[in-house]
Amino acid sequence: MINGLDHVVVLLEDLKAGVAAYETLLARKPAWTHSGESADRVLFTLDNMTLELMAPNGFSPQADRIRDVIKLSGEGLASICFATSDIGRMHRRLERVALKPDPIVEVDNSDDVSGATLHWKRTRASTELTRGVRMFFLELQGERPRSAPTADSAVLGLDHVVISTEDPERAAALYGARLGLDMALDRSHQDWGQLMFFRCGDLIVEVVKRPVAGGDLAHDRLWGLSWRVADIEATRTRLLAAGLQVSEARAGRKPGTRVMSLYSGTCGIHTLILERAPKGT
Repeated sequence: MINGLDHVVVLLEDLKAGVAAYETLLARKPAWTHSGESADRVLFTLDNMTLELMAPNGFSPQADRIRDVIKLSGEGLASICFATSDIGRMHRRLERVALKPDPIVEVDNSDDVSGATLHWKRTRASTELTRGVRMFFLELQGERPRSAPTADSAVLGLDHVVISTEDPERAAALYGARLGLDMALDRSHQDWGQLMFFRCGDLIVEVVKRPVAGGDLAHDRLWGLSWRVADIEATRTRLLAAGLQVSEARAGRKPGTRVMSLYSGTCGIHTLILERAPKGT
């Protein structure tokens, strides 16, 4: 029932600074801008998902709730939204697997620049039952406009979203058995802990249990993003020229990949850049 990852939401206090940071990181222009519902939003839409940057606007109860989330958890990754082609069927599944979804709502949203309009239906699972990860499900009518690249080394899409857990068995039951995502990998290593990969359309939901103990057994958290590029060295050169702190490229844990870490320009989000070897090589 889940077709892919529709978008991830990043909460910020300074939206303008966040947009500038991701224009640099992604080498793409925003595709959608909207002010309303007590928040300002800017969307970057890539090949396989959308990054939504959001900041509170005004002094309504809804805006205050966003501020409360930022005060409690800090800026950064706030929620994930899965794509589905049948929100009614998705809602029934969420009820059957006891995730207590909210009633389905219909939303119309317009771009402040072009005036174009998108329509979707969405629901949200109970955050306590999704182990503390805010989780939405959305049926979008139509397609979002893509973010125009500003360099040949622009980011192509998301390779994986990382979720940190202290209870891998219950996390696996949530993403595999209850949400129906296909587990592609379950691997443990004494240095980096346990990794579980769940296929989600053209990307991976990575659930990781790190070797350091002492976390919250009942609650997972959104931890990081890994962006996919065609040429990691060209991307590294571009990011260094923009003044970002970037590691050397190195072999990734998945065979046939190269990765590098970003240490600035990510709005505090743990971030990797990943290059996949061409198929057949």
